[in-house]
Amino acid sequence: MKVHLIAIGRAKRGPEKELFDHYVSRIRWPFTLHELEEKKALSGDALKQREAELLLSAVPVGAAVIALDERGKAMGSLDLSSKVQAWQDEGRPAVCFIIGGADGLHETVRQRADLSLSFGKLTWPHMLVRPMLAEQIYRCQQIQAGHPYHRE
Repeated sequence: MKVHLIAIGRAKRGPEKELFDHYVSRIRWPFTLHELEEKKALSGDALKQREAELLLSAVPVGAAVIALDERGKAMGSLDLSSKVQAWQDEGRPAVCFIIGGADGLHETVRQRADLSLSFGKLTWPHMLVRPMLAEQIYRCQQIQAGHPYHRE
């Protein structure tokens, strides 16, 4: 399965990027990072709407979409792995994880998402969410392979 991480903002050098790169290097599934930015000086809902257009335009046809959203569903790693496996079994060509901008996701992204996923009620910096997500993608891969990396 192809995996896409579609995110607003560009990562800068530092420990978050190093940790992200570490987990991405362990993922055997084809992985693509799309870093998007709006160049116009927009704010509020206009910015969220434009970011939504950028994010959704990067989603490949037929891909399953997981929007990371604080209002989303909190899931365990086994549940997430099962969901990804089900999409693979359905013949979905890819799964796309979407991380919005600082003001969150526009409603159009939430409506398009096959799943809204929360990393809990805490607020996380977007650049810290990336390595956390990369680790979970790696974990899904290892669960599906029957590897003992994941322990219950």
